[in-house]
Amino acid sequence: MTDLLYSEEEEAVRSAVRDLLTDHCDAAGVIARTESDTPHDLALWKALGDGMGLAGLLVPEERGGQGATHREAAVVLEELGRAVAPVPYLTSAVVATEALLACTGDEAAGLLARLASGRTIGALAVALNVAPGAALNTVRVEGVTLHGELTAVADAAAADVLLVPAEDGGLYAVDADAAIITPQVSLDLTRPLATVTLAGAPGRRLGAAEPAVRRALRAGAGLLASEQLGVADWCLTETVRYLAERKQFNRPVGGFQALKHRLAQLWLDVVNLRAAARNSADALANGSEDTGISVAVAQAYAGPVAVRAAEEALQLHGGIGMTWEHPVHLRLKRAKADSIAYGTAGAHREALAELVDLRPPS
Repeated sequence: MTDLLYSEEEEAVRSAVRDLLTDHCDAAGVIARTESDTPHDLALWKALGDGMGLAGLLVPEERGGQGATHREAAVVLEELGRAVAPVPYLTSAVVATEALLACTGDEAAGLLARLASGRTIGALAVALNVAPGAALNTVRVEGVTLHGELTAVADAAAADVLLVPAEDGGLYAVDADAAIITPQVSLDLTRPLATVTLAGAPGRRLGAAEPAVRRALRAGAGLLASEQLGVADWCLTETVRYLAERKQFNRPVGGFQALKHRLAQLWLDVVNLRAAARNSADALANGSEDTGISVAVAQAYAGPVAVRAAEEALQLHGGIGMTWEHPVHLRLKRAKADSIAYGTAGAHREALAELVDLRPPS
């Protein structure tokens, strides 16, 4: 039977990442970045990706990476979710990296090694809301240049290279400098979206788009559940702490039975989310035949739980939770945005029904 408990190595990764985020990713700093023209913290990304080598966790050692698994990457994403860190880890170190792992050839290998080093940031030019297996928007190919527009691409503004699916069935690498990247209004300002316009941008073919994008989106959806777990766990922990300190009628607010019941139910939801997220990460790490089912289960459950945890945190913090200075709104926005990233919970439930042959009656 698979052991979903955290290993000593995974806990060591967690401790190192949490220490770094404690020192370099405080709530006030993240809020200030959302109000600026530079929402991404590239100094923090350099410390994570290059300094700690976390950008290459999913890349085999012989291809320039750390040779770890999705389980370790999931632990990193849990901590990044807890801190709502404005870094392109999910989009570059997971999604773009997985797409490149499905490609062969010297161009893909060289780009993969650069992403694994953390010195180059990649972004898959697919809308953040696209689920694994869904139809893709593509661009035209004219000779060696690409033409078209792709919307809602996450972290495109921070990317050095874009991985673009084209109508000829190929996946192309395009230098970000050759594209027009226009910021879009985003609910979650810590993971901004952008429109990517290609008007004769030179492209380098990496391989077939369909298998690469399918693999990338499946890994993105599966590990997104760990980020959502981090968000939900922070909301629960901070709410319990606040209610233990806040007093009303000369007693801690957390002592009131109605609030105890709400927190107990939320704790159960978070525990179940942890099990689903860990199972998804483990299935991806081991290449299980049931990976598709594990990912669908995790995403069918994770989105609603993370959103509810954030909503409960905001409400139970009372008036202070409604202020811009309190960081709970960062978690609510991340939870809301994540709930439609790589497919909604409803889309994953439909996919799960197909996978386990439980189609609705015609």
